[in-house]
Amino acid sequence: MERVGYQYVVLRCVPRVEREEFLNVGVVLYSQRRDFLDAAFRLDPARLTAFAPGLDQEHVRAALDTVCAICRGETRPGLPVLVKLGARFGWLTAPRSTVVQPGPVHGGLTDDPAAELVRLLDQLVG
Repeated sequence: MERVGYQYVVLRCVPRVEREEFLNVGVVLYSQRRDFLDAAFRLDPARLTAFAPGLDQEHVRAALDTVCAICRGETRPGLPVLVKLGARFGWLTAPRSTVVQPGPVHGGLTDDPAAELVRLLDQLVG
């Protein structure tokens, strides 16, 4: 299979924006050539508790579930209506001051975007 370019961002849990401390919790990967956009995340409750006691972990999970819903193009109140995958990726990678924030956009080459998403999640989130 032909290798194609992709872009990705690491999703960060930032409990207190003013401290600029974060934990990597997920990855969003987009390949225009393969018409692929997906996200995956992993939350480690013990690690999050040690990092940010009192953090509402269900709120973090809900924010990450919303990212996944946007990738799938789901529509419901409060979600943007974005038909094209590139527009969704752009919306997801825009800077924001919430408990889940995207890091900088990076790129690479792969022959299997879905497998690459899993590989990046393992490597960057653990």
